[in-house]
Formats: sequence, C-alpha cells, structure tokens
Amino acid sequence: MIYNIYHKTEFRYQSMVTYSHNMARLKPRETQYQKLLDFSLEIDAFPFEKSDFVDMFENTNTHILIKNSHHSLTVIGRSRVEIFPELIEAHIQNIRQNSITFKAAKERLKSFVQADVDAKQFIFDSALIPKATEAIKEYALESFKEERDLFEAANEFMGRIYNDFEFVSGFSDVTTPISEIFEAKKGVCQDFAQLAISAIRGIGLPCKYVSGYIETLPPEGEKKLFGADASHAWFSLYIPNAGWIEFDPTNNLLPREQHILLGYGRDYADIAPLKGVVFSSGNSQLSVMVDVRKEQMQEQTQSQSFFGFKNQTQTQ
Repeated sequence: MIYNIYHKTEFRYQSMVTYSHNMARLKPRETQYQKLLDFSLEIDAFPFEKSDFVDMFENTNTHILIKNSHHSLTVIGRSRVEIFPELIEAHIQNIRQNSITFKAAKERLKSFVQADVDAKQFIFDSALIPKATEAIKEYALESFKEERDLFEAANEFMGRIYNDFEFVSGFSDVTTPISEIFEAKKGVCQDFAQLAISAIRGIGLPCKYVSGYIETLPPEGEKKLFGADASHAWFSLYIPNAGWIEFDPTNNLLPREQHILLGYGRDYADIAPLKGVVFSSGNSQLSVMVDVRKEQMQEQTQSQSFFGFKNQTQTQ
C-alpha cells in the first residue's frame, strides 16, 4: 500500500522580511510498519543555508536560514510512503495479548525497568500540555479502573472522547488551553489528541503526541479534489510489558493502513510542520494545502465508499 503525500505551507507577510530562521518537519518517519520510498523539500525563498538533523524524538528536522528579503515563504514537502497493514495488525494483536492492568502498570512504572526508561519522559508536563486539572483526571478515571486491562481502558477512553466532543473547525488554535477544550467539549484533532494525552499523563501513564496524515475518500461517484486532505493528530499510549499503541479519538479507531506517520513529540510544538522566527513587522497569513492519495487510486473505479471520517483539519 503506497501513498503519495503533498504538503504545502505558505506564509504571506504584511511587511518585508529581511531575515528568518525556520524549522520544517515534513519528512515522514521510517518504522517497521512504514517505509519512506522518496522525499523532497522545495523552498521558494532561496535559502542561504539548509541542513537536516534528527532530534531527541528521532524526527527529521530541516533548518532553513533565509537572508534575502521576501514577502512570502512557501515550503512544499513531497513524500512517497509504503505502509505494511499486516505488520500493523500483528503489532495491535501483540499489544492486546501482553497488556496489563492499570494498577500493575502504575506499580511497574514506580520501579526501574530498563525497557520503560525512554517512555517515562512522556509522563511529564510539556509546553502545550500542562498538568491536568482534577476534572480532566476524573474524566479519564471513568475508563481507567485499577483492575482493568490498559488496552481496553484506552480503547474505551478514545470512544468517549469521540462521542462527548464535537469537531468544530476554527474554534481553537495551538494556544487554546486544554481546560477550555474540555469545558467547551469541542475542538479539532490536535485538541482531542492533547486532551487525551493530558488526561493519561495526569493519571501517571506515558503518552505521546503523534502527527501525520490520514487517507480520506470522496463520496461515492465523486472525484477527489486535489488538496482536500489535511494533516492529522492522534495519541500513543505506552503499556509496560507490551509497548506503544496508537489511538485516534477524532475518528474512534486504531490507526492502521489509512494513517501515515510523520513524527512523535511531547505535544504539537515538538512536531509542528513548519515554524520559525522572522525579522519584520506586521502580521502574517498562513495557508496550508495537503493531498494524500494511494498510487493505485487512479486505476480504481469510483465505486469506493466514503469512510465517513470527521473533518481532520489541524491548526498548523
């Protein structure tokens, strides 16, 4: 199963920008379930310097330094990714079989186990996911009972977020507090992922933010429009004795072959597709265009059914 991904981010500035530093994170991850076949990055402002490095979360970052004056900046990432559904399914079944209870997980995480060390960094608060409120922790504990299997608890918790919260594009941005999302019971995929992470960390379990893309199909009989997709976000829970397992609360499903992984982090800030600092004045306008499609889609008929996903627009 091979996907072609186009991700365009464009900034238009009110005043001339004379100098800027930017960080792009548009190169999908290589994992045992996903292989990166090809990747290219196009920058229209003639960067003075462009260099790649791998951060502490093993995401590829591209540092872009621009010294020439410019009124806009466009960065386009083009990726070709192969997904291995049978390996993903085997991983999910392995997690199910080796999952332990919430009580057992908390006890194990109190002690030193070499296999858990890296995961423990995802228990702590982060810039966009501060300490969970008591109300958010109580909300999580309705699913996470002491003697309950962790996988089953997280799966139910994902479903409750899906049912209890409304997807409303434009209600929030990256600065909207999680407590406000929780009270309003609405937001976008990024909000639902960070709310879940806040709640799960709040009850003492490692949980990380996942950024990527999701395949969507047009209604039956209609042609898919270029750029109709969006970036997406979900969360990954660490289960001691089993490993990491991902959940998509926006769509109430376990990510399988329709999800393409971009990267991991403590929150959105760690894996934002493009961010930077500019020397200028005035405001800037951001626009994002994403297109995700299977290579074989053009060879298929229009008899494919619409999956019915909620809108997955993510604030960039």
